[in-house]
Amino acid sequence: MTNKMKKNKRNRLLFLRLIFVGTCMFAQETPHQDTIPHTTQELEIDEYTIANDSLEKIDQQWLQNLYKKAEVDSVFPMFAKEETLDFSLEELATDTLKYRLERLNEKTPFYIEYNKELERIIKSYLKYRKRYYPAMMARADYYFPFFEEQLANYNIPLEMKYLAIIESALRPRAKSPVGATGMWQFMYHTGKLYNLKVSSYVDERQDPLKSTKAACQYLSKLHDIFDDWDLALAAYNSGPGNVSKAIRRSGNRTNYWNIRPFLPKETSDYLPAFYATMYIFEYAKEHGIQKETPRIRHFEVDSVQVKQMISFKQVSDMVGTEVELLEFLNPAYKLNIVPYVQGRNYKLALPVKDALAFASKEQEIYAYVDAQDKKREKPLPKYFEMSQRIRYKVQSGDYLGAIGEKFGVYVRDIKRWNNLSSNNLKVGQRLTIFPKKINYTISEPKKQNVAKVQIPKQGPKREHTIVEGDNLWDIAKKYKVTVTAIRSWNNLWTNNNLKLGKKLVIYKMLDK
Repeated sequence: MTNKMKKNKRNRLLFLRLIFVGTCMFAQETPHQDTIPHTTQELEIDEYTIANDSLEKIDQQWLQNLYKKAEVDSVFPMFAKEETLDFSLEELATDTLKYRLERLNEKTPFYIEYNKELERIIKSYLKYRKRYYPAMMARADYYFPFFEEQLANYNIPLEMKYLAIIESALRPRAKSPVGATGMWQFMYHTGKLYNLKVSSYVDERQDPLKSTKAACQYLSKLHDIFDDWDLALAAYNSGPGNVSKAIRRSGNRTNYWNIRPFLPKETSDYLPAFYATMYIFEYAKEHGIQKETPRIRHFEVDSVQVKQMISFKQVSDMVGTEVELLEFLNPAYKLNIVPYVQGRNYKLALPVKDALAFASKEQEIYAYVDAQDKKREKPLPKYFEMSQRIRYKVQSGDYLGAIGEKFGVYVRDIKRWNNLSSNNLKVGQRLTIFPKKINYTISEPKKQNVAKVQIPKQGPKREHTIVEGDNLWDIAKKYKVTVTAIRSWNNLWTNNNLKLGKKLVIYKMLDK
């Protein structure tokens, strides 16, 4: 065995170990009973064979947890089975198709060869799905330059850009029924392996640039295993285990069309759909398909780094960019909000003219955001800063005024925090307090019968009529006297009850 073959063998082994460990991790979340042990098992690999027992387990877990069906039939309306069998199409003769496929094959490392199955799919797409391509081609006009740059960086055939059409029809926010997300349809944990972060505000699987880089890394790994781009594509759909098993069952054949009968049904249709899409895009003019006018092109877009949280609506209000266009340019922001997080540089993509407008009146924009934030309803203290909340147990002799003085808060706030309709308290009752201060030295005597302290009746005499919500503490603060003085002047020594309409005598206390 040559050094190159040994290196390829080691690469395949390491990658399949990674896949196997990943499926073990996913097995914790699946409801299926047939799960694999949560340990890494040695996989014996030659050029195209994996130990049968381990391979079966990889395939099973892949299908249960990682498999994501091609999005083509969820993007396009399904057509009847009998229609797919009718591939007569006057505008495309078989000889013409053969010639064009040969020309395509000459300029790509994919093995594009004519066969009746591929002809059937191409003609079916042209007959029943033709009207959907102009809009997709307009989206491709924006996204393909990003794709081609990254594909070139990873030495991947540029035609691989058509894979994103098969996966998502170039919709960054596309989601499959099993949770695969984005144009390249990454599952959560697979995306995490390739550093695609997901938070409440951001899903980088929906970021066109970052998800494309991750897809390139994954496709490169698959190519390292099979040394063939057709097989790498098949493995992208159903996993390397299924492709390796199909190779073994076919007698170690390595041409996709030779192993196709041994692949899962969905994967057997996957590569022909890819070829058909490539053909239609490359020969769109010949079939009278004209792309829609792109709403915006990639070179007409710039980005600004945000300095505080801002919503698409606020951006639209200040610079005039339509929210719908902001969603198209910034699909990774799940809630149409660009967050601001220390250590993260979140950027907002805008048309060039709007990016210049944003930069020129940045302070004004953030002032507007602040003003909008101030208009929002604020959380009540009992739902906010819960770590500052204390629970106070009412003791003998306590009353709301004294408790309020102890913690530096108003009686009305204590009543609001605890839904109290009166000033009455019971010994042992628990009160929720959000203290501004804690003063353990100030408190009334903790006796049911307060000691009688006589306060001289000096200065001008006034009367205060008790109204709803009144308490001795607030009345004392209003007239700049003490609670003890009011008790003395009105003989209030037995309890804290204040009857509505009762008149209290208040004297102005003279300075000593």
